[in-house]
Amino acid sequence: MSWAGVLWPTFALLPRLAAGAEPQPGLHRWARRLLPALGVEVHIQGQLRTDLPLWVANHLSWVDPVILMSLRPMGTIAKGEVAGYPLIGHLAQRSGLHFVDRADATSRAAALIGFRTSLRNGRNMLLFPEGTTTRGERLADFYEGGLKLAYQLDLPAQPLRIASPAPHYPWTGSQTLLPHLQTLFATRTQVTVIAGEALYPSDFSDPEAWIAAFKAALIPRSSDVR
Repeated sequence: MSWAGVLWPTFALLPRLAAGAEPQPGLHRWARRLLPALGVEVHIQGQLRTDLPLWVANHLSWVDPVILMSLRPMGTIAKGEVAGYPLIGHLAQRSGLHFVDRADATSRAAALIGFRTSLRNGRNMLLFPEGTTTRGERLADFYEGGLKLAYQLDLPAQPLRIASPAPHYPWTGSQTLLPHLQTLFATRTQVTVIAGEALYPSDFSDPEAWIAAFKAALIPRSSDVR
């Protein structure tokens, strides 16, 4: 749990990214190395469906995509600020992630086009439909575009519920990255990923019913953090 543990896997990956070599597998390896350096212990409940093209998760922290990308190589839609993060932003840009400014309709449309292209090209993808982090007490309103695209493409997806008993794990509001990193370094953080049953568009009469099923699957439960 140190800065060296964070910086070493990052710098080790930069030459391969600069050469355009295996960006998503590279990000997957980086995530697997980063979690122990952050002191994050991940526990899986249920069966992860690595055969499905799309994972859909609730969102508590900037660490969430790191955790899920450590489980398999895949892309995602990330908020535009991530591109400017020191070191992490460079990795994200070279990995082919799709960046979005949620307040800009044009940016949202462009991110969805990229997301659709990735799915149609057979790339595994990760989606956080809340589009923002919460403290895990409730779900934020969904940005429904990504789930509607998956429904239109007839692609099955697995809901994954992320939970942690650690009050410092959620990264919300006006918190900045470096103080949150320092808090992670100072403790060991347990995070649980609860794998839900796969959902298939053909089992739902319309996109609204499909989206409602994900909301039901991702809603926080008190038993998640025991």
